Amino acid sequence: MAIFTMMNSLAALLLFLISSSSLIAASDSPFILAHKKATLNRLKSGAEKLSVSIDIYNQGSATAYDVSLNDDGWSSDIFSIISGNTSTSWERLDAGALLSHSFELESNVKTVFYSSPAVITFRVPTKAALQEAYSTPLLPLEILSDKPRESTLDLAKRALAKYGSLISVISIVVLFVYLVATPSKSGAAKGSKKKR
Repeated sequence: MAIFTMMNSLAALLLFLISSSSLIAASDSPFILAHKKATLNRLKSGAEKLSVSIDIYNQGSATAYDVSLNDDGWSSDIFSIISGNTSTSWERLDAGALLSHSFELESNVKTVFYSSPAVITFRVPTKAALQEAYSTPLLPLEILSDKPRESTLDLAKRALAKYGSLISVISIVVLFVYLVATPSKSGAAKGSKKKR
């Protein structure tokens, strides 16, 4: 019964996604999606470098004009800009196209930082007002945190969780090939009896 209701909910979700994507495709306007990601790298000087990149996709069926990106949620008390800018602009973003922007920050402050989403504004020729979109938020950044060393057992558990299903599928295929390729002992015994 639980599997049946789960299948129904998955089917309803799939139907919703298909209908919403067809509505988006039917409307003649841009549909902006932005993904923000960051990586922390500890420097030998006792500071931490933060590399931020933002990918902006136009999933709509029309071009977005006067696209601007503003990611000013980085506190100057915690971060200093090493390279790039936290804001930029482009003339246009065609339908189905991708724009990327990246910059680097550095911090000497030990803290947990909560970043706000980046704001993307763009113009649509059929509308007078500027349109806004927001990027995905980042998980809390633990800057200069004391990360405990992972034991071999923790690493093995994480590898098993990540690659366990792949290992089991390969094991089943290898076992199947082995069983098909090797002759059975009962068949070999029958064959030896017939020769006598």
